[in-house]
Amino acid sequence: MRQLDGKRYWLIGASDGLGAALARRLSAEGVSLVLSARSRDKLEELAASLPGPAEVVTIDVSDRESVSEAASAAGDIDGVVFLAGVYWPFGATEWDAEHAEAMADVNFTGAMRVMGAVVPGFVARDRGHVVLTGSLTGYRGLPGSVAYTASKAGVMSMAECMHCDLRKTGVDVQLVAPGFIRTRLTDKNDFRMPQIMEPDAAAKIVFDHMKTERFQRAFPRPFSWALRAGQFLPEGLYYRIFG
Repeated sequence: MRQLDGKRYWLIGASDGLGAALARRLSAEGVSLVLSARSRDKLEELAASLPGPAEVVTIDVSDRESVSEAASAAGDIDGVVFLAGVYWPFGATEWDAEHAEAMADVNFTGAMRVMGAVVPGFVARDRGHVVLTGSLTGYRGLPGSVAYTASKAGVMSMAECMHCDLRKTGVDVQLVAPGFIRTRLTDKNDFRMPQIMEPDAAAKIVFDHMKTERFQRAFPRPFSWALRAGQFLPEGLYYRIFG
């Protein structure tokens, strides 16, 4: 069981939703936090409401210089949790180039930039904890989510590669793959969202997973079982069911 009490974690994408809920849970458990997102006002409001110490460092994960400056400001950390993300729902038949590129640049390339700023230091000292946020949509292609699903699949593949490379070192890599969480992002959806969760409930699952030694946690169940099972279906059957 991983001990988080007394550790210092950098939460990126902490201003709303799951990020803010996880910050509250970690702080209540004695974790010192560095809170990052683009909005300083929201971060400062969150930091003031937490029971434990929390610093505010703004970041734009789509900008390499901003990531580098934020990593320097965050300083010595025990772990990093990447939760930053943007989302607009559309499929390939109504391609939105601007929003597609934004999702790729924030959700996937943003995570890559942050890992580039943090992981080398973890490897050099042979100690650190990385938590990346994927999505249930990332397990296999789904209709109406071409850019978001692709961006999250990239994050999940990156996490798997990092886990392969680092699992026998002192650097731990974990992946969480949530389904629908009630946030300002899912408010954009006009379709039924099975087993949609409140941020606090999702944050408890992420927090509990962070304390384990397991690599991956997909939730909620049984919705996650259905989507993960789709990985093993033949293509013809998969697209008849899910397409």
